[in-house]
Amino acid sequence: MRKSLLVLLGACLTLPARAQHVVDSVWIKENYIKTEQRIAMRDGAKLFTSIYSPKDTTHPHPVLLTRTPYSAGPYGKDFSPNLWNTYWKEYTKLGYILVIQDVRGKWMSEGSFEDVRPYLPAKSGTTIDEASDTYDTIDWLVNHVAGNNGKVGVFGISYPGFYTTMAALSQHPALKAVSPQAPVTDWWMGDDFHHNGAFMLMDCFSFYTKGFGYPHPHPISVAPVQALKLPSCDNYQTFLNIGTIPNFTKLTGDSLAFWKKIIAHPNYDDFWKERNPRRHMANLKPAVLVVGGLFDAEDCFGAWNLYKAIEENNAVGFYNKLVIGPWYHGQWASNDGTHLGNIQFGSNTAEWYQQHIEIPFFNYHLLGDGNVNDLPEATIFVTGQNEWRKFDKWPPEVVSQPYYLQKNGKLGKEKSVGSSSYVSDPAHPVPYTEDVHYFRTRDYMTDDQRFASRRPDVLSFQTEVLTEDVTIAGAVTADLRVSITGTDADFIVKLIDVFPDTFRYPNTPPPNKTRDAGGPYPLGGYQMLVRGEVFRGRYRHSFEKPEAFIPGRSEEVTFKLPDLAHTFKKGHKIMVQIQSSWFPLVDRNPQQFIDIYHAKAEDFISQTIHIHHDVKKSSVIILPILK
Repeated sequence: MRKSLLVLLGACLTLPARAQHVVDSVWIKENYIKTEQRIAMRDGAKLFTSIYSPKDTTHPHPVLLTRTPYSAGPYGKDFSPNLWNTYWKEYTKLGYILVIQDVRGKWMSEGSFEDVRPYLPAKSGTTIDEASDTYDTIDWLVNHVAGNNGKVGVFGISYPGFYTTMAALSQHPALKAVSPQAPVTDWWMGDDFHHNGAFMLMDCFSFYTKGFGYPHPHPISVAPVQALKLPSCDNYQTFLNIGTIPNFTKLTGDSLAFWKKIIAHPNYDDFWKERNPRRHMANLKPAVLVVGGLFDAEDCFGAWNLYKAIEENNAVGFYNKLVIGPWYHGQWASNDGTHLGNIQFGSNTAEWYQQHIEIPFFNYHLLGDGNVNDLPEATIFVTGQNEWRKFDKWPPEVVSQPYYLQKNGKLGKEKSVGSSSYVSDPAHPVPYTEDVHYFRTRDYMTDDQRFASRRPDVLSFQTEVLTEDVTIAGAVTADLRVSITGTDADFIVKLIDVFPDTFRYPNTPPPNKTRDAGGPYPLGGYQMLVRGEVFRGRYRHSFEKPEAFIPGRSEEVTFKLPDLAHTFKKGHKIMVQIQSSWFPLVDRNPQQFIDIYHAKAEDFISQTIHIHHDVKKSSVIILPILK
């Protein structure tokens, strides 16, 4: 089978991508069999499962499983186009048995769906969780799918990444390798719907109202049509017009159960803690490959912090590797990893990852082919210098270098005297991007921040032109000294790479070469967002017990930005921006210490934010400098 495919591929090397996909689809359909099964779980619920098996019976084949709430379709005789439109076709060349399953309560599977269902370490009898559903699925597959070699791997991106984490807890002896990719890990602390207590309004509202949040009372193969229609193609204006969170709640109707749970649990209470799988990462059995993106707008937190939790809770030498590339959410599984927005990476980083890391990882653990001795503890792409770096641990050894906010918008290694201030007005929040969009963009993670620099409610601090490269690796710490005129505030800190005025990528024409012809985006003076993060000020002392600010009193607000790896090149500048809104990415803070999820329009007030940077009260950004 392998030889015939290689001959066919060799004859088609010059075909364009679309034609190549057609050729691949024909070969896969001729050489694979699709079956559909309803696999019974220990409580009797049956989970719909699509199984793609090679016709070749000359040797046994490994099983690669993904469990998803997003549909295992197409249902019936048609094949999933993922088998030829994505790098999954590489697994078909190798004869993998590919399995896709609808999780409990979604699409064609029976049972009740529960968002990020908590793991139950002390299960017995017919008690279920996602780990037990994975165990029962694997057990059925290895005992009923003809020609399997008794070895199973599980992988998945985003929500399927969460189910992959749950698989790692299943303890089935046939499970040899798992790869949680951008895994949903903590929906309050840093993934998807909250960051440090701030509600990521646009993502959450869009996700649940576009169909995901509506219940499936019985198995369905076609998603029900939802009636909610928003009135505009400008998400900034639309969300501003809708107004308060209670108004959004009215739009969701009575069917979105998890939206109501979010509203009922504003703080980091037991509801959220029991949905944090990092608490259970001890004594894992399968090899683990955690994958994520530096510019993942959804689940950047999950990849970094799941890896760290596994490291902290398992024996020295346990096989747990980390790969982070310069990617948006799931870009490593795409066909193009060359750029994000206006920022280029110099190579197809997605293809490199697929061929050099993921496929060899599963081949070694499931097929016994090759070796993974060359795979380091952490393989991280360093943006700016645009190269993969190997680390024997993460975070690596670094020097913590303070960069102090100084007067006149300066950023440097010495303390300054004075303070800076701005007026934060919830009626005119700072947009997260300059352009007009209906859906939240993925490119905003590297967007030009010059639009924000021009606003009076955004403070910008920048270094002098760098005389040597500065590479940072790990988490940036924001340690702010603030005073406000209200009783609550959000603080958004953005780390920015300011390009030289003459910058453009090699072999690209100058921007606006002629008045009418246009040209590429003008990168001279580009202010590239390297990392941004929000912190809801009421949680400065405790995530469990929020606390009001006393107007006028100086307070310390300290938090970490998600890990990163970036080189500020010689000739560039390092910039830090501070603001108190990031809309509609983040919900608006009324700037009063009240229940935001039930705030009224009249509760939103304007206030003055002071950022102190004198000798005694020095606001500072601490960069992890790689030496």
